Order: sequence, then structure tokens, then C-alpha cells
Amino acid sequence: MLSTVSKIARVVVLLCLAASPLSAEVVRIDVQSRGDVLNGQPFGAAGPYEKIAGKIYFAVDPSLPANRIVADIDKAPRNASGKVEFSSDFFLIKPKRIERGNGAVLYEVSNRGGKGMLGFFNHAAGSSDPATAAQMGDGFLMNQGFTLLWVGWQFDVPQRAGLVRVYPPTATDNGRPIQGLVRSDFVVTEKETDHSLADRDHAAYAVVNPNAPENVLTVRDTVEGPRRIVPRDQWSFGRVENGRDVADLTRVHLATKFEPGKIYEVVYTAQNPPLVGLGPAAIRDVISMLKYKSAEPLGIPSAAITRALGFGISQSGRFLRTYLYYGFNRDEGNRKVFDGVIAHVAGAGRGSFNHRFAQPSRDGHPYLNFFYPTDIFPFTDAPEKDPETGVTDGLLTHAGSPDLQPKVFYTNSEYEYWGRAASLIHTTIDGASDAPLMDNVRIYLLTAGQHGPAGFPPTQTIGQQRNNPLDYRWAMKALLLAMDRWTADGTLPPPSKYPKIADGTLVAPDRLKFPKVPGITTSTAVHRAYHADYGPRFATEGVVTIEPPKIGTAFPILVPQVDADGNGTAGIRMPELSVPLATYTGWNLFNDRSGPTDVLSSMQGSFIPLARSGADRKRSNDPRASIEERYRDKDQYVGLVTKAALELIDQRYLLAEDLAAVVRDAGRHWDYAATAATPSTAGR
Repeated sequence: MLSTVSKIARVVVLLCLAASPLSAEVVRIDVQSRGDVLNGQPFGAAGPYEKIAGKIYFAVDPSLPANRIVADIDKAPRNASGKVEFSSDFFLIKPKRIERGNGAVLYEVSNRGGKGMLGFFNHAAGSSDPATAAQMGDGFLMNQGFTLLWVGWQFDVPQRAGLVRVYPPTATDNGRPIQGLVRSDFVVTEKETDHSLADRDHAAYAVVNPNAPENVLTVRDTVEGPRRIVPRDQWSFGRVENGRDVADLTRVHLATKFEPGKIYEVVYTAQNPPLVGLGPAAIRDVISMLKYKSAEPLGIPSAAITRALGFGISQSGRFLRTYLYYGFNRDEGNRKVFDGVIAHVAGAGRGSFNHRFAQPSRDGHPYLNFFYPTDIFPFTDAPEKDPETGVTDGLLTHAGSPDLQPKVFYTNSEYEYWGRAASLIHTTIDGASDAPLMDNVRIYLLTAGQHGPAGFPPTQTIGQQRNNPLDYRWAMKALLLAMDRWTADGTLPPPSKYPKIADGTLVAPDRLKFPKVPGITTSTAVHRAYHADYGPRFATEGVVTIEPPKIGTAFPILVPQVDADGNGTAGIRMPELSVPLATYTGWNLFNDRSGPTDVLSSMQGSFIPLARSGADRKRSNDPRASIEERYRDKDQYVGLVTKAALELIDQRYLLAEDLAAVVRDAGRHWDYAATAATPSTAGR
């Protein structure tokens, strides 16, 4: 419940807005809560911060070029002024005196409605409503003076408190409902009687007619395997509750139960598609308002924000690649929106963020979410021609003009090369040579990392090995500040560091020189990106007419080469990779409880400890030198880590202020390696 003071403040804000409209795109800001961060604790030169939450209301002109790129914008309802209305949740953390900040807004694309950048950059505890000292972390972003912003862009996020979402209108055909095909696929790890039509715990499109002949359920054994139709009398739309069948148009029920490890796929007819592409438009218009106008209800006057950085992890990184591809970085006034973009662990992916009946939650993994429009051509920023289709396209060719393009960092872990087709962003389409980068783009491989660093000490979850705890977030802090300087005063960032075909650090999976460590199963299996045909209206109108899509040949995928220990050779090598106690990989095959044991486990890498002594190494026939054979003692090890860290600081891939923390963690990891029990290996 809102306090009386908050309710009065909200009324005042709304009255002020009624008298003084914000802009043509953002028409109203409804502030629903406001409070000091950590009771007014100061953060560096920026001083005390406050957090503000509420909802932002928009009205966009569907005739403007900046809005014509929104799929189905011509089918959206319009207000009396001929504009399309919608709204989004927002959450803001800003200096109370905005002029004391650094002039930059750092916008995080919410991953499935959440807030991740405090945990990522501040090493904070996760929270949808950060309030405590632990949830604010070490204060790094605030000490730097950033204004932190989240605006809802995804309509199908789970129904949980604290998540931000967009509230788009529904497209119609002159007032009549629009129907279309929707596809839902899933794999279970235990027998289930019924399953959601949504991706994991997200919102599903409901079936229009449960008995329509277009509704089909198939099952197959492998990703590329043949589909087998499940007889219609064996399944229905619904769920089982207390032993009874209950009608539910968002779930599918199979009388004989869904079998673990099988790929089930439902194609059905839904109706009332939301305008999913208004999500990126919401982000565009809020950032444009902050840069070029003002937001008095938020305490942000004109010219207080001079530049904007966009940051996204995983789904959110793919969102930023999609945002740039469609040309959303141009606002209604033909001005540049984001000055800099950091798309993190997105690989070569985009996503379902701007087409009819899109499911933004769907991604693509080796054994999860298959053949959605995620890993699809084009992959490189500059134009390239696909010889199979004859189409020439590039990710940054739709910006409108070169001056509207932001500066871009693509940062990936090793997992994205195995599980997200990342090599395609910097190789030619045939995988034969390196592709040139545009001047406004840098690419960084966070060597040997997994999708998101695992906690320490490492544990085993869905993979055959323990998860990879290599913490590359220290390097990401340095890269964030490098991007900020690049956009603020033109200071060039450190050079790109990524594997290349030309120097042999990027190779076909079957050319990987991984050591033959006993008990470790290796594989050449990678997540594949395919030529996919969603129908003739997909590219031009955003309308999918073929479900499942017609799948053609796969694009060649390459992976980073490794050294004699199995650790990657190219990219930003964190100190504990240069001075190893283990082999760190971006891949980890499923264990038999979690999936097919010859398939990469989703988003996981491996932690494979070195033997403690030479005797242990010889006893197990491990080809990697042991800890005892490498280092005299802990002091020498920590000294070597310090030296490696100082080299990264000199190269600007690490901040000097983080040296102590990096060395401290290395000491903890030595203690773990010296005392931990001998690890179990694959299948034991």
C-alpha cells in the first residue's frame, strides 16, 4: 500500500504533468514510490542516491519512419490524435542532485523483467527491489556517478512482483481479431502429465479453438530428427488437478505422460497478438526524453543527461542486437538514442522481439527452444551475402545513417562459441576467414568463461563436470568505464581481443587440442545456427506463416583453440587462467539426470581441477602438470597472479582498484585447491 505522503506526491506529479506535457512520445510519468538509497549514504562525488519506481505512458505516431519498423503498427488501435498508446513499468536509481552525477544514464535491458546490473558490476545480492546494503553491493556504479535505469520492454514475463514489463495494445484487422500459428516446444527431465505452452514460467498464448485441425502435437528424439505425430485422441489442452482433468487453454495434456529427453512440439492457433515491437520503442523514447528533453517528475532537468549507454546480459544482449538491427536507435526526431551499447553473452543471436505472435522469452540452446528466430542471418555488423539465399544484409545496415550508430562492445564468454554460435559475428559466412570489424565496434572474448560465472566453491548441477567459476566480471567493469570514456570524450577503448582464423586461435571443433584428461568426455557438438524459412511475410511484415519453420543447412561454427591445459589462448585471460589451478571451459556435457550425455548442457562450462601433486597426476594419468609441479607454495602462486593482474591493468582490461579483490580471491582458491577432496569425474 502507498503511504499518504506517497499518494499526495503521486497526485502532485500527475497534476504537474497535465499542465506540462513531457514530450510527444512520453506523455505521462506516474511516480508510485520514491525513497533514499541506504538512508542517504553518499557515493563518491555523486553524493546520496534515490530510487524511484512507477509507470511511464507513451503515445507514438504510427506514420513516422521511426515507428513504421514496429511490426503490426498499422493494425494498432489509435487515440483521438491518431497515436498508438501503451505503457511500461520503470525503476530508476539516480543521484539526488543529478548534476553531481557523471552525466550518463546506464540502461539495463531487463532480463525477463529482472534487474541484474547491480549484481554484475557491484557484486550485489540479487533483488527485484534493491534496498539493503547487500543488494546495492560495493557501490561501484554509483561511485562512478551513473544514473541507473530499467524500463519494461517484455510483455510475457512471469507474474511475479517487482518485475518490469511493457503493456502493449493488441493488433486487429479493422477491429476483427487476428489469428495465427504459435509453436511451443519443450523437453522434460521427469515424466509429466501436462506442460505449459509458454517458455518455462512465462506467459503463454492461449489456444483459440482446442479442436481445430491446425493443432498438432509431435515428438522427436533429436534436434534434427524426424517428427512423429501424436494421435489426437491421446492429448488435449488442459491440466491435471487433484487427479482430475481441468480445461486450460495455456497447457497441453498427454494421457500417457511426456517422456524425459524427448522433444515435444505443439503448433496451434492463437489470436490477439500484442505489438511486441513497442517494447524497444519504449526504451528508445525514454532514453531520448532523458537525453534531449527533461523528466521533471524524476528530478532530471534538461541537459542533465548528456549520453546514454545500453547494457544487456544474455537475452538482453540479444535484444540489443535486435534493437540495432531493426533501427530502433533512431528516435522520432531522427536523433541518436544510445551513444554506446554493450551486448554481453549474446553470441550471434537476436530474438523474438518484433514480430506477430512473438514469444520474447524464447531463445535457442543445444537442447532447449529449437528453431525460433534467434540464430538467424545476418550475423556480422557490415553487410555480407548469403550465397545460399542470395540475400545481402548486416546487423548495422538499418540504422538510417552512420551518425545514428552507437559505439558497440560485443563481449562473450567461451560458452557463446559452443552454445550461441558466436564465431559468426566475426567470420565470413562460409567460416573460411575473419570478417573485418566496423570502426565503431569492439569484440572481446572473456577467455574460458561460461555464460554467467558460477559461484565459488564450484558445484555440479546439470553437467558432467562442476560449473565454471572463473569470474570475468572484473574485466567487464574495466570495459564499462572504457565505453563510458569512448562516448564521453572519444578516448579509444583497449583493442579488441578475440580468437581469429588467421592466427589459428579459432578452429573447427574437431581441431580442438584439448588434453586427454581421464574421466573427461569431450565432444565436437556445438549449438548450430541454421538457414530457417518462416514464410514469405516474415522478413517484410514480421508475420510467421510456416510453423515449424523449414530448416536448411547449418552455418559453420568455430570455437576458441586451447593450450596444453585445455584453457583458451585468445581473448582477455583473467589472472587465474594465466596462472591456473584448473582447466576452465565454456562447455560441459549434460549428465544423465539432466539431458542427453552427448549434448552441451545449457549455459554451463566446466571446472576441471589440476592434480595436487605429481604422484596424484601420474596415478590418474593426467597429462596436465600438477599444482605441486607448477608452484613452490601459496606465496609464489599469489605473486604470479598479482603479476598477471598488473599486466591486465596496464592493458586496461582490469581496474587498479580491483587488484586487491582479485588477489584475495586467488588466495581463497588456492586454499580450496590445496584442501578439496579429489573430484568425481564424468558419470561417477
